[in-house]
Amino acid sequence: MTALLETPTKTAPSGVTFLELEITQRCQLTCSSHCYAKAGPTKGHGSMTGADWRRVIDEGAAIGVEKVQFIGGEPTMHPEFADLVRHALDAGLSVQVYSNLYRVQLEHWALFELPRVSLATSYYSDEAADHDRVTDRKGSHAATRANIIEALRRSIHVQVGIVDVHDGQRVDQARADLEALGVTDINTDRVRGVGNAAKVMIPSTSELCGNCARGRAAIMPDGQVTPCVLGRFLPAGNVKTQGLAGVFTSQRWAEIAAAIPPRRGAGCTPDEDSCMPSPGATGACTPADSNDCDPSRTPACNPKYN
Repeated sequence: MTALLETPTKTAPSGVTFLELEITQRCQLTCSSHCYAKAGPTKGHGSMTGADWRRVIDEGAAIGVEKVQFIGGEPTMHPEFADLVRHALDAGLSVQVYSNLYRVQLEHWALFELPRVSLATSYYSDEAADHDRVTDRKGSHAATRANIIEALRRSIHVQVGIVDVHDGQRVDQARADLEALGVTDINTDRVRGVGNAAKVMIPSTSELCGNCARGRAAIMPDGQVTPCVLGRFLPAGNVKTQGLAGVFTSQRWAEIAAAIPPRRGAGCTPDEDSCMPSPGATGACTPADSNDCDPSRTPACNPKYN
């Protein structure tokens, strides 16, 4: 999956207003070339129970979190996915679902149409074979494209990230195709050296956009808290033993935040920030609602999607 990084709009007492909840590593796709979560059809949902996730959502709302993103893997494959989305809405939070849109259940369409819910997905090419090469799943292009069209027909906001994975990949044509469909929220990014893309590399903070741990954080399927889904190699603590507020007030969290070089701001170039801002973009790291050199605006496994 490819991840889109949301840019928090204001600072809460905890400093974190946006949480990425990686509720599963299961996915119908594998994206062997770039998935940051190393997700796939045989992976599980982790040790966090539904009750654990509901508690985290409540803790987040209590300390100033405004928005959560359900991501994976493919979050809709979690058995309590719909209940967790409704719980977040009941807690007063906005919700973004980062789905590969390969398969969408009828009941989930009704969920996505609720107020304060939006969708994010990844798209790799206007040509089926090119897109399917990235996802390792024949037919994924047709399914994702059809479900993007259906989401737009239902007036559901869709944010799409395009990750440049292979030489010769039709990235510009993918953007043009999405724009022709009516998608207005599009971001393009390069592959980040995390997860499947790390290969033999040791993950580095240089692979992060600079917004991680600054108003945002991620929680892994085992309860580990990290600065973002791409910064999973920087565990700061565990919500099951410390609670969310305990992690965010810890010395370890402060050290991690200080170790991540900040983004240099709007107008950055690929050489300056190791990211590729969209034309006219002004905003941050992937799943983000702003657009500046934002790997997260690309949901990542895009998310960096599986």
